[in-house]
Amino acid sequence: MTEVLLYHHVQGLTDGVRSFADDLRQAGHAVHTPDLFDGRTFETIEDGMAFAREAGFGALAERGVAAAEGIRDDVVYGGFSFGVMVAQQLAQTRPRARGALLMYSCLPVSEFGTAWPDGVPVQVHGKEADPFFAEDLEAAQALVDSTDQAELFLYPGEEHLFADSSLPAYDAAAAALLTERVLAFLARDE
Repeated sequence: MTEVLLYHHVQGLTDGVRSFADDLRQAGHAVHTPDLFDGRTFETIEDGMAFAREAGFGALAERGVAAAEGIRDDVVYGGFSFGVMVAQQLAQTRPRARGALLMYSCLPVSEFGTAWPDGVPVQVHGKEADPFFAEDLEAAQALVDSTDQAELFLYPGEEHLFADSSLPAYDAAAAALLTERVLAFLARDE
C-alpha cells in the first residue's frame, strides 16, 4: 500500500477526482483528497480560474501545504492541473517524498529548488494538443531530461482534464491508460 496526497484541479474536488481517488483506493492505496475550495466546484475552467484569482493562488497553495502537515512525509504527492502547483512543491521540498504524479501540468523545477530531488520518481501526463499543457511541455521535458527517475506520457487529443469522468473533457481510453500507469507507479515499491 502506498499513501497518496492528491490535489484537485481548478474546477474543484469534483466527482471525477473523487472517482479517480476511489480507483486508487480499490487497488489498495490510501488516498487523501484535500478540498482547497471548501466544497465549491465550477462548471468551467474559466469559472474556477476566476475563483482562484479572487481567493489568491498563493493563499490556495498555502492551504494545500497546510493540508499536508497532518500527513506523514513519505507519501506520493499528486495533482491535477492547478493541484500540480502544490503537489510538485511538496515533492520537491518535503524530505522523504516517495514520488510525484503531475497530471495535465508541470512547473519548472526551478520554482521550488535547483534540481529535482534524488530518489523521487515522477510521472507527468498530458495531452499532446492540450493548449494548457502546451505551456508546460517544455518544463516537463526539461524535468525528464534532468533525471532518470522521470517519465513523460503524452496522449493523443486536446482535452485538458481528460481523466475526470464527471466533466465533458473526459476521454475514457486515455483516462484508463493514465490510471494504469499511475497504478504501476504506485505499485513499484510496495
